[in-house]
Amino acid sequence: MSIQKIARLAGVSVATVSRVLNNLGTVKPQNRERVLNAIKESNYQPNLLARQLRTARSNMLLVMVSNIANPFCADVVKGIEAEAEKNGYRILLCNSGSDLARSQSSLQLLSGKMVDGVITMDALAALPGLQNLIGDAPWVQCAEYDEASRVSTVGIDDRQASRFVAEQFLAGGRRQLAMINHDLTYKYAQQREQGFRDVLAEQQQAVPEVAYASELTYQAGKAAMAQLLQHGQRPDAVFAVSDTLAAGAIATLREAGIRVPEETAVIGFDGTELGHLTSPPLSTIEQPSQEIGRQAVLLLLNNINDPDSQAQHTTLAWRYLARGSA
Repeated sequence: MSIQKIARLAGVSVATVSRVLNNLGTVKPQNRERVLNAIKESNYQPNLLARQLRTARSNMLLVMVSNIANPFCADVVKGIEAEAEKNGYRILLCNSGSDLARSQSSLQLLSGKMVDGVITMDALAALPGLQNLIGDAPWVQCAEYDEASRVSTVGIDDRQASRFVAEQFLAGGRRQLAMINHDLTYKYAQQREQGFRDVLAEQQQAVPEVAYASELTYQAGKAAMAQLLQHGQRPDAVFAVSDTLAAGAIATLREAGIRVPEETAVIGFDGTELGHLTSPPLSTIEQPSQEIGRQAVLLLLNNINDPDSQAQHTTLAWRYLARGSA
């Protein structure tokens, strides 16, 4: 079925059908309805390549996720997909693993005009390498907030959130504080550790022990907690920079016969469904993960529609979920 046949079925011009398909120009409501009915009755599927050639738009967005197995990343992608579809776009998902070579392969879709823009979730330290590959194409960095970046970003105030965690522990009488962090090439990892350390320094408390997990996985969280237990005095409070790491930490504590939260309190980060599955349920900082994804799409569409627009930096609110682990 061609666009010409749709026009004949609807009794309108080809130009009117084109305007309806591309949501361009002014179309009388009755004509729009006739075109939409003709499309529905004929089960018409627009030729995406032909549309791309006409409009220089593919209506596809490339989403590059550092680790799709991370529940937080998966939740962000849900928000991205929902907002993209709401605006007439589809997404292509690439699990980059923060590997530049893998990213380069996927980013060839940009130069080939197969996608209109890209959303990345890589470490901010990787941005210079990505910049060389992406160039001036529409681009948003998601879940890594940096107001100084020349690329539009969306996320939360990680330093403020981690300060709250430290203050929460101290207010509860905890004094031997520790932290499980991840890769310091990520801005969020730097800011969460800095905020946590700042509060302890300001209140003249002991410098926290920090273990760095090799991955954002349950097993890595277990190993990091075991490392903390092997060094010095047992911590009476542990802040983990992801719920997945926190779940592993709780498991190691329980295996060591240490009661949570009576002897050691644990607070995680992200607010994923995993927090309901630990025993006891995990207290955590909840990020608005799906809203982060939706805002990333809106920033990207603004850049697509206005290539000369300045980079925008959106900070969203977080909240503390008090459960049984702290």
